[in-house]
Amino acid sequence: MAKANKEISEELKELRSKLLDNKVILGTEKTLKGLQSQSVEKVYVAKNCIESTLKDIQHYAGLAGIPVIYLDLNNEELGVFCKKNFFVSVLSTTA
Repeated sequence: MAKANKEISEELKELRSKLLDNKVILGTEKTLKGLQSQSVEKVYVAKNCIESTLKDIQHYAGLAGIPVIYLDLNNEELGVFCKKNFFVSVLSTTA
């Protein structure tokens, strides 16, 4: 039986290290508050994030000059990646 050899992108490697350091904010509302107070470094968005949420994230991130990373994971896969038992569409990292 052959093992699946999945290559993890640089964004996911960085996100994994932030998760291990406990420097991640999960959820749209907390991320938007962090963007408004400019207390986040980067915002990560699942590929099936709701359009209205995505527009809000892009708007506030653009005003704050904070990069938005569009992941190739859906919200269910992102929740599993973060080892949560719920879906995650938006998360951000702090310094």
